[in-house]
Amino acid sequence: MNLPTILSGPIIRRAEASQVFIWIATSEPFQIDASIYDMQFAKNSKNHVVSVRSETEMISVGAKLYIHLIKISPKRNHFPTDLLLGYNLFFTKDSKVLDLKSFGLLSPQNPHTIVYGDLNYPSFYIQQQEDNNRILYGSCRKLHGKGDDALVSADITIDEHHLNLAERPNALFLMGDQIYADDVADPIIRFISDLGKELIGKDENLGLLDSRLEQEPFNTSVDKISGRQFFIEHFGKFTSRNASNHLLTLGEYAAMYLLSWGPQLWEVAIDYGVFSTKPASENFYFIFPNEKRYQDERQKELNRHEDRFNEQLEDIHRFQETLFRVRRTLANTPTYMIFDDHDMTDDWNLSIDWVNEVRRAPLGKHVIVNGLAAYWAFQGWGNDPDSFSNLFKNRMIDYFDAYTLDSPVYEQWLETLWQFDSWHFVAPTLPKAIFLDTRTMRRFDSHPKPTKIGSIIEENVRSPQLISKRGWNKLTSSLNRSGWSSGSKLLIVSPTPLYGIGLIESVLDKYIYPLRGLGISVHSMLDFEAWKYNGKGVNEFHQWIANRNPSECIILSGDVHYAASVRSAIDYQNGEAATIYQFTSSPMNNMSFTGVWGSLMKKVIWFNALKRKRANIYRYCDVSNNLVIENKSSVLPEDFNWRETIRYLKTENQSIIEIENNLGMLSIDSDSVQNSLLKYFGLYQAEKRYKTIEFPSSDES
Repeated sequence: MNLPTILSGPIIRRAEASQVFIWIATSEPFQIDASIYDMQFAKNSKNHVVSVRSETEMISVGAKLYIHLIKISPKRNHFPTDLLLGYNLFFTKDSKVLDLKSFGLLSPQNPHTIVYGDLNYPSFYIQQQEDNNRILYGSCRKLHGKGDDALVSADITIDEHHLNLAERPNALFLMGDQIYADDVADPIIRFISDLGKELIGKDENLGLLDSRLEQEPFNTSVDKISGRQFFIEHFGKFTSRNASNHLLTLGEYAAMYLLSWGPQLWEVAIDYGVFSTKPASENFYFIFPNEKRYQDERQKELNRHEDRFNEQLEDIHRFQETLFRVRRTLANTPTYMIFDDHDMTDDWNLSIDWVNEVRRAPLGKHVIVNGLAAYWAFQGWGNDPDSFSNLFKNRMIDYFDAYTLDSPVYEQWLETLWQFDSWHFVAPTLPKAIFLDTRTMRRFDSHPKPTKIGSIIEENVRSPQLISKRGWNKLTSSLNRSGWSSGSKLLIVSPTPLYGIGLIESVLDKYIYPLRGLGISVHSMLDFEAWKYNGKGVNEFHQWIANRNPSECIILSGDVHYAASVRSAIDYQNGEAATIYQFTSSPMNNMSFTGVWGSLMKKVIWFNALKRKRANIYRYCDVSNNLVIENKSSVLPEDFNWRETIRYLKTENQSIIEIENNLGMLSIDSDSVQNSLLKYFGLYQAEKRYKTIEFPSSDES
C-alpha cells in the first residue's frame, strides 16, 4: 500500500496555560517541532510568534505507524489565555524540513484544509474567564452507523464563530465508543486487516495463543467477511452478538482509529477497491459447507451477506464523505477522550464471570489488551501525558519493538495493561472536568441477588459497582492534585449516565420486547448497564459528590443512544442538600431506533414522555442501599441515606428525549448553564436548545 505521510491528525489534546499537547500519527519517523502564533490580528499576512520550547515523544507502534506527542511550553510565564492562538508543525528528516503547509493543509483552496476562514494556521484558545465557556460533548460514533455524523456539526459551529471566542467552543469531550471494535462493517474488514498488517509490518501469530486457530475452518475464516463470530465467542469468551468481524490485532485497532478520524486513508481504501469491487462469494464465510445438499442454505446465506454488505456500504460512503470536517474539528479544538465498552468489545467487564472467562482465554485477554494499547496510543496518552510513568511507556515501547507473543516482554506488556486502572483524568477546562473510568475501576459483589420471575425464585449475580471504593479514593486524589477546590463548579464525565435510562428501558420492557413472544425479531442497540442497577454504587457516587461539595455539579454522559437532560435535588439524612444536573448526548453516529421498530419506539416514547413532562419522580436510598421510587405503597422511612426529586428537562419544542444523531454543546457562565443538541442532516445543521438554568446565588444556597 502507498500510505500517506500523515496518517491522522494533527489533533489538539490537553491545552492549559502552562503547556499544550498536539498529537499526530505518521507513516515515517520525523523529528517534529512546533511554533505558536498570536492570532489576534488574524487577517494580517504574518502573525506574532509566541516564544515557546517544544519537545516531542515519538513511539514506533509499527513499521509504518509512528505516534508523536508534541509538548509545547511557553518560555515566559504562561500562554496568553482567552486569545486566539495558532500553530504550525515542522517535520525534519534527513536535513529536509516540511511543515503543515507542505502537505497542503494550510491552503484554503484545499478541500481538506485544517484552517478556518482567512486564518493562516489551525487555531485554538485556552479559556480562563468564567463566562462564555462552550464545551462540545458526545459519544457512540460507529463507522457504518445510521444517519449523518453529528460530529460534523462541531466543524460547522467552529467555522461560523472561529473569530468570536464568546461563541466558539473551547473543548471537545468524547465520552466513549469512539470506535466499535466488536461491530465492524463487512465492506471494510478485509481492508482494515490488510492495512493493520501494513502499519505494523510484523505478523501477529494468534495461533501461538490458541492452536485451534491454525486448524480449519478458523485458519481461513479469520480472513473472510463475517468469519470471526464463532471463535471470538468460544475461544475468546466474548459475548457480543455482532462480532462476526471483530477486531483482533493491534494493527486492526490502529487502522480503525485512523479511518474514523480523518480522510487520509480513505483514498487508499478507494484504491483498494472498497467502493468499487463487489466481493466474490468465496470472500464470505459460510456457516453451511459447500456441499450439494446445502446449496439452498448457502444461497440464502449469500443473499443475506449481499444485502447486508450493500446496506453497510452505503452507510460507510456517507460517513467518509464528511471526514475532512471531523479532521478540521480535531485540529482546532482541545479534545479529551475516555473509553467505554465498544472501544474494546461489547460487554467489556460486564460481570465477574465475564472477567474470569476472558482472563483465562489467551485469545480474549490478548484482544482486550490490544484494544487498551491502541486506546492509550490514540486516546489516553494525550489526556494527561504526565500521568503515565516512564515504566509504563517503556513497557509499551519494548513490546512494540519486539512484537512477539512468546516472550517475557509480551507477558510484562500483557499484565501491565490488563491490571492498569488509572485511565481516569482531570481536564484543565473551566470548570475542571473529571473523567470517570467506569470499566476498569469496577467492583464485583460476590453476594447473590434474589430474583423473582413469575412464580420462580432464583439467585442471580449482582450488577457491579461501576467504581469501587478504591477507585473513588483515586479519583479524589487526582481531583485534589488538579487544584480544584471544594465550593467550585465541577463537571463529571461519566460515560454511563447516572440518571435517565429508566424511561426507555420501561418502554422496551413493556412494549417492544414482548413482541419477541410472537416470534417477531426485535433488536436493540442499547446496553443494559447502568449505575442504578447497583444501589451501593449509586449511594457512593452521591456521597462522593456530597463530600466534594461543589457549588454546582454537572454530569455529562453518553452511551445510551438518546439525549436527555435531568435535574435532581437531593436531601441528605444529615440535613445537607445538593443539586445535580445531568446532560446526556448520544449517539453521534449510531441511531438505534430506525425502520419500523424505530417508528414504533418513537411513538411509544412520545406517549410515555407526556406523563413525565410535569411530574417529578421521588426516589430515596434506604440504609441497605436499595433505590426505591416513592408511591402509595412505598413512603419515605425515618431512616434513609438520601432522598431526591428528579425531573426531566425539556427542549424549547417541549421534547424530553431525542433519539436522532446528536452532539451536545454545554454553555456555562458564572451564573447559568444552557444545554443544546447539535444535529447534522447532510445539507444543514439544526440546534435544539434546553431552557437556560440559572444557578442559585451564594445567598440563596
